[in-house]
Amino acid sequence: MHHPPEFHDRMLSLALARVSEAAAMASAHLIGHGDEKAADQAAVNAMRSELNKLEIRGVVVIGEGERDEAPMLYIGEEVGDGEGPEVDIALDPLEGTTLTALDMPNALTVVAMGPRGSMLHAPDVYMDKLAIGPGYPQDVVTLKMTPTERVHALAKAKGCEPNAINVCILLRDRHEELIAEVRATGAAIRLITDGDVAGVMHCAEPHLTGIDMYMGSGGAPEGVLAAAALKCMGGQMYGRLTFRDEDEIARARKAGIEDLDKIYNRDEMVTRDVIFAATGVTDGNLLPGVKREPHRFTCETLLMRSKTGSVRRITYSNPV
Repeated sequence: MHHPPEFHDRMLSLALARVSEAAAMASAHLIGHGDEKAADQAAVNAMRSELNKLEIRGVVVIGEGERDEAPMLYIGEEVGDGEGPEVDIALDPLEGTTLTALDMPNALTVVAMGPRGSMLHAPDVYMDKLAIGPGYPQDVVTLKMTPTERVHALAKAKGCEPNAINVCILLRDRHEELIAEVRATGAAIRLITDGDVAGVMHCAEPHLTGIDMYMGSGGAPEGVLAAAALKCMGGQMYGRLTFRDEDEIARARKAGIEDLDKIYNRDEMVTRDVIFAATGVTDGNLLPGVKREPHRFTCETLLMRSKTGSVRRITYSNPV
């Protein structure tokens, strides 16, 4: 019996950097032009064509939407050249389409790859999320705690007062009460308009970002991507799917979710070793954006492997 080759993350990691780079370079032309759809489409096209050059048998498990919603990089789409290892791919070709269109900070292109079956097939519903960076005892904060309890527990573990804790939260009407409660503890809040994969990643490098904890609800697919990043960078994360109606519950069941109330930790969302690449599109706390000079494009990519904990920062410069 012929077994497909194993997933060699080391060989594929540099190739994965090319995938996120291509998407960033393609969307860079559209920074500040006010057209989210065009920016996203440029990133999708570039990411897909780059993925199809890889020697993999890839399946998109977190992508642009269900087959009927997305023409490309839809969930279940097969990518790669059909040779090589069987891999799962999670991607957000442009995390922060609005950020890109409006030339606001922290837009990224994001892609993660792992062996087949390594990532939770998250349905397109909301997920209540909680994340902190590395260096804390396991379960120092949990989703079962109130936001107030989380701030106090993290402050105690960090050896500081609650007013020295910085929490990142997505600016949405649904978070009004959460924001008020966190502010009442004395903690500071950095509100972001979009891009909660980047928001969660901010926790892992507090020295760069000043963020200690991420809280609030956002897309479940982005939750799995963020878990892949934290599996490489270090840090803890929890997610619980939330449902607004029967249709969303049906989506979850279709994705194979049985326990609707389950709280997933990082290693339940991403069960095996993965590689992860993110390239800055607009300037951000973690990565600089694409620089466009008259005859050159330059971008920077964060490339990580969870198996070794290695983190590379790769600057790529290309004559136009």
